[in-house]
Amino acid sequence: MKYDPIKDRLGDLASRHPLLQRLLFGLLNLLFLRAWYVRRAVRRLLGARPVDRPARVLDAGTGFGQYAYFVARTFPDAQVRAVDVKREYLERARTFVDQTPQADRVDWAIDDLTALQSEGPFDLILAVDVMEHIPDDEAVFEHFERVLRPGGHVIINTPSDQGGSDVQDEGDESFIGEHVREGYGRAELADKLRAAGLEPVRGLYTYGPYGAAAWRGLIKWPMQMLGATWASLLALPFYYAAALPLGLLLNATDVKRDNARGTGLFMVARRPPTPESRNGGSGGP
Repeated sequence: MKYDPIKDRLGDLASRHPLLQRLLFGLLNLLFLRAWYVRRAVRRLLGARPVDRPARVLDAGTGFGQYAYFVARTFPDAQVRAVDVKREYLERARTFVDQTPQADRVDWAIDDLTALQSEGPFDLILAVDVMEHIPDDEAVFEHFERVLRPGGHVIINTPSDQGGSDVQDEGDESFIGEHVREGYGRAELADKLRAAGLEPVRGLYTYGPYGAAAWRGLIKWPMQMLGATWASLLALPFYYAAALPLGLLLNATDVKRDNARGTGLFMVARRPPTPESRNGGSGGP
């Protein structure tokens, strides 16, 4: 059973009531290690911004919309544009956020990142588990550079080329479908960003030995249980009661380590600031 159909089924179930949607977002933030890295970086970048100008954020490939909601809820002055090519994702996310106090600070649009129509300038772009789905990644990076404000940042989270798409052996089919590449190497991704005019400022391998163990225990095995039978949904609370403390400890350990290798890759890059932005003009965070 593939990961994506199970994920989509869970998203559809959660969309039936706002409380279920909040629960889903809370679980995504808690269980998925990538959310720990992304949320930490967003807080650092937007928290360091000058207060005289509201931040503009592009959630590029918003999916379920949890990061757009997180930014709008955490930073009341931020304006978020959330885009995706999947209309059903956007409609579910918008339906939920429209029922929250953040409704007027998030706008939603169908937009293809390889032919980006959304107008900048943006202070921050989020591309979380998106680039592994797009063949023409170089075009996407060029659009990111175009719509970023000078000094603005882009956060990219993606599988690495060290098993990030969960291909175990040569010739095996990935548990995680819809990927057009198995992942990036850190130097490879940095070079592609530089070619588009973006300056890498931080690159980390994530899902090292501890994070990878947490992924299996907190995500993969429960997903496989649901893939076998949806009746296992009744057993998952008991499973997580036993697995959650260790899984969270493993996630926390991964975040604190400098992983020499890992199945995930986390990269922060920026559009180089202009002399005006360095002097406090139109610069980003």
